[in-house]
Amino acid sequence: MTLKELLGDSYKDGMTPGEIEAALASIQLPTDTKEIERLQKALTKSNSEAADYKRKLQEKQTEEERAEAERAEKTRAMEEELATLKTQKAIADNKAQFLALGYEDTLATETAEAMVQGDMAKVFANQKKHQEAQRTALEAELLSKTPTPPAGDGTETLTKEKFAKLGYEDRVKLFNENPTLYNELAKTEN
Repeated sequence: MTLKELLGDSYKDGMTPGEIEAALASIQLPTDTKEIERLQKALTKSNSEAADYKRKLQEKQTEEERAEAERAEKTRAMEEELATLKTQKAIADNKAQFLALGYEDTLATETAEAMVQGDMAKVFANQKKHQEAQRTALEAELLSKTPTPPAGDGTETLTKEKFAKLGYEDRVKLFNENPTLYNELAKTEN
């Protein structure tokens, strides 16, 4: 005889040992001692099976909790790595833009890091350094390209010989700029 047959209408799937005992208490047991012993053995077996399933469920939950903790740790590590990579990419992008503006490499790196960290005071200070370096470089370039002025007061006197060698355009220019000198030199030429 099975537990289902014994309990009849009182039987339900997934009954706990306590529910089984309560259902058995309401049933009139046969007076045959062999039948009683068999039922007690069946009840003991059901109780031990229920306890075994409960233990396995707890072990499984522990494994699931461990697996969930591992997943959470992996997720946290990936999020940290992603945040680091995003920061590095933002720094690299900003550095490239600063280099394109003519920043020196170390100043570009420093400024890009400050920008990503939100340190705008450092960004503006580095911008000032960059502008000063640009201004200094421009002044040096202009000085290197400026021709050396001639010795003396800067005015060269035009002699009769030099006037004689002047071409037509230069003579017209002299006539327009200084007609008195032109007339004087032109008289002596003839």
